[in-house]
Order: sequence, then structure tokens, then C-alpha cells
Amino acid sequence: MAERKILGLGKNVFFTGLVSLFMDISSEMVYPLVPLFLTGVLGTTKTTVGIIEGIAEATASILKVFSGWLSDKLGKRKFLMTIGYGVSAASRPLIAVSNTWFQVLTARFIDRVGKGVRTSPRDAIIADSTERERLGLAYGFHRSMDTIGAVIGPGIAFALLFLSKDNLRLVFYASTIPGVIAVVIIILFIKEKRRTREEAQAPPKLSLASFNGPFRRYLVVIAVFSLGNFADAFLVLQAENAGISRELIPVVYVLFNIVYAMSSAPLGALADKIGVKSMILASFILYSLIYLAVAFSTSAMHIWILFPIYGIYKGMTEGTQKAYLAMLAPTEQKATAFGVYHTVVGVMLLPASIIAGYLWDNIGPYATFLYGSAMSFAAAVFFAFTGRRDRV
Repeated sequence: MAERKILGLGKNVFFTGLVSLFMDISSEMVYPLVPLFLTGVLGTTKTTVGIIEGIAEATASILKVFSGWLSDKLGKRKFLMTIGYGVSAASRPLIAVSNTWFQVLTARFIDRVGKGVRTSPRDAIIADSTERERLGLAYGFHRSMDTIGAVIGPGIAFALLFLSKDNLRLVFYASTIPGVIAVVIIILFIKEKRRTREEAQAPPKLSLASFNGPFRRYLVVIAVFSLGNFADAFLVLQAENAGISRELIPVVYVLFNIVYAMSSAPLGALADKIGVKSMILASFILYSLIYLAVAFSTSAMHIWILFPIYGIYKGMTEGTQKAYLAMLAPTEQKATAFGVYHTVVGVMLLPASIIAGYLWDNIGPYATFLYGSAMSFAAAVFFAFTGRRDRV
């Protein structure tokens, strides 16, 4: 009997989307406020803020590959998802009771451990639950739900701060609620697909050599692109340079997230029709053109136009990149493959942002975005060249 669909999606895909929606509401209630809490309430320096976030993100990136491998080895997607989301939810009240920066670091470390544990098994369970020809839609829907959470979370935080007269600790406590809801959804509604005997008897190797050539070449493409895909904080700085007031920057960013959320699912479905590889190639080219335009943006109007277009790029790329990865990865190594992918993206973010900052300080903002544009174009050329040989 065929699995009942919800909105044309498998039940696991739909409920995984809801899980990410609620957890991102929780995360985005906290993430923008942690720097303010550290500097304004605990009196720490900006350097300390950078150290805390650097350690937190590095932890998540490194753990993703190991959690993916463990998921494939044990055949336990749902169990690791539950642990990962549960750990992150438990970290919220730890931030609320913190009185030193080290306690905040501990809480953020715990939160990112949770993210590192859950991400690869979650992406693998979507692949396990989706027909090959609908992977673009599945991952696009997931990204859309995640991004909707990124819009709702700050809105709830703003309302709570307004009503409580800037009580940051209250917001941190409240953020636990959507996190707990996410865990409950996993327990009640996610159903893990049983592995076949052959899959259960094939323990995966934690080695790139165990993957085929197309997968390894795709990782090189992602690494090249990610080396120019630096933190969005530089886009925010350029928005201010171009004349957007600080009060309006959050509005611009919410507009970007709304377009991102609205475009992810339909563009994922379009990728299923025209080919996932074609959509990825188009996204690299669009990114290159956007950053070329940002490099020479001189007015607030330029930013108001470019940020929504950047939201369309986001809708084109993140879901389709994962869909293509799911097509390339062997069944018995799905979660390991996603772990390797997430680790490559995470590891490249640090040098990418360092290079972007160096170019900004020593040459100018335009050099930063020209660099990002060039790296994306290079990734597009390499992907177009290698993609001819890799039939997927």
C-alpha cells in the first residue's frame, strides 16, 4: 500500500519540515540576542563574542560527518534526530540562567552539539522517504519551512522584548517551548524506514575513497563555491554602506527571508522538472551576478532590489544541492555523505570570511564581493565541465 501523502509529500518529509520550523523558531529567538546579552548584560568584549560563535559553529561542522557515519552504521536516523533536537532544546534555559560568558559558551556548545548530531540523519531520512524524481521538491519544502521559522522566531522575540521591557532571559526561557514541540513531533510522527538485510550488513567506511568519482568531484565544486560564500554579515555591512539605516536593516533581512521561504519549494519542484544539475548551475551564475552587482551598489535602492533577488538565489540552491547529493550518495552511506557535505561547507566558511574581511579592510568592500562573484563563477565552470561526465 502506497504511503499517504501530505501536500504531495511523504509524511516523514512533511513532519521533518514541521520539526525544522519549530526548532528554527526557537533558534532565531535566541541567536540574534546572544551577542546583545553577552555585551550588554554580561559586559563581554566583541572578541569574546567571536570566540564563542567560532567554537560553536566549528563544533557543529565537525560533528555532522561523524553523526552521519554513525547513523549509517547503526541504521538509526530517528534516534539521532531525537537526541540532537533534544540536546538543542535543553540548551535554551542554560543560556537564560548564565551569569558569565563561559556559561554562555557552554550552552552554545551544547546547542551546536545537538545541531551536529541531528543534521545529517535528518537530511538522510528525507532522502530515504522520497522518490528520486521528487527530491528537489522535498528538500525545497524543508528549506522553506526552516526559513519560515527564521521569520517567525525574531518576530516572537521582538514581541516578548516589547511586552517584558527588554527582558532577554525571558525570551531565552520561552524559546524552549518550540524546541520541545519539535522533539515531540519527531517522537510521535517520524517513522523510520527499515533497512534491508543487505544494507544492514554493509557497515560504511568513514573515508572519501569509499565514494564514487562524481560524488568527490561534486564536493570539490561545493568547496570552491563555499570558499567564496562568506558570512551574510558582509551583505548587512554593505547594506549600511549603501545607505540603509540600522533601524531598517532588520526589515531588509526579513524581506530576504520571506522571499527565500516562498521560493524554496516551487524552485525545488522546478528543479525536478528541468534537472537538479541545471538548477544548481543556474544558482551559481545568479550568485555571481548578484555579488557583482553588490560590489558596485551605491544606493539604498540597490540593496532593496538585490536582497530579495538574493532570497531567490537561496531558494534555488540549498535544497537542490542536497537533492543532487542524495542522488549521488550510495543508499548505505546517505547520512555519511550529508555529513561530509555539511562539514566541507562549514569548514570553508572560516577561510572564506577571513579572506572577505581582509579584502574589505585592505582594498575595499567592492573587492570582497568581486572575490565572491569570481569564486562562484569558477564553481559554475568546473561544475559545467565535470557534470558532462557525471550522469545522475
